[in-house]
Amino acid sequence: MTEVLFYHLQDTTLERVLPPLLEKSLARGWRVAVQTGSEERAEAIDAHLWTWREDSFLPHGTWRDADAAELPVVLVTDESNPNRADVRFIVDTAGLPADCASYARVVMVFDGDDDEALGVARAAWTDGKGRGFEITYWQTDAHGRWQRRA
Repeated sequence: MTEVLFYHLQDTTLERVLPPLLEKSLARGWRVAVQTGSEERAEAIDAHLWTWREDSFLPHGTWRDADAAELPVVLVTDESNPNRADVRFIVDTAGLPADCASYARVVMVFDGDDDEALGVARAAWTDGKGRGFEITYWQTDAHGRWQRRA
């Protein structure tokens, strides 16, 4: 059954939390699709993933790459799944994908200070519950570690 995880960003940024979450997914042997809200956002995340840490390499590309089907992490701007991902990250204001049940896990990362993102996350929570998915909600503690809250 598909797990849907909601990661509520507070006092941190997507750029800080996304790379370690992607690394954990790859360590589990999962292929990943990251859905952004625009080409500009995908390009910014693409550039960030190349440089986020000097001692790490996070193999990835975008839907534009000729070898996107072979990449372990692919950035997309729609519901496509060019690399047959096991996990889908949704990092901007998009709801759950129509093919949500085809993933082992869907991770919605949203900014708790953004009213639109908060509204989309709430609607996705209701949608996921209605479709019978296992839903969890995560926030960071005072030390920046993710803690399950629901």
